Amino acid sequence: MLNSFPVSVVIGLLLGILAGLGTGGGSLLLLWLTLVQGIDSEIARTVNLLFFLTSAAIVSILRLKSGNLSLRKILPGILAGCVAAASFSILGRYLDTSLLKKGFGVLLIVTGTRELFYRPRKAR
Repeated sequence: MLNSFPVSVVIGLLLGILAGLGTGGGSLLLLWLTLVQGIDSEIARTVNLLFFLTSAAIVSILRLKSGNLSLRKILPGILAGCVAAASFSILGRYLDTSLLKKGFGVLLIVTGTRELFYRPRKAR
């Protein structure tokens, strides 16, 4: 049942909505692919990357057109992110998969905990 095409479409739509809202969805996609679908983690990471790149490109174009995004302000972050992603992609080839899974689990726990206890700063 959970491996059916209609369920996968619904999950994809829900994760797309989350990506459009800027809350991600990639972490949930990884969990869905590995835990529910039983896909190997390396393939799941590749699928997640493709999902993220297309979602991020579409959302970024729409926000640029609406004037809510300044390319000049975010260009340094984009370049640094690309360098870091390429570097750690190469490094990831040499790391044990169980280490990557544990690191990802810690990241999820820290991020979830932060979201639970996050309070916006008051204006001074």
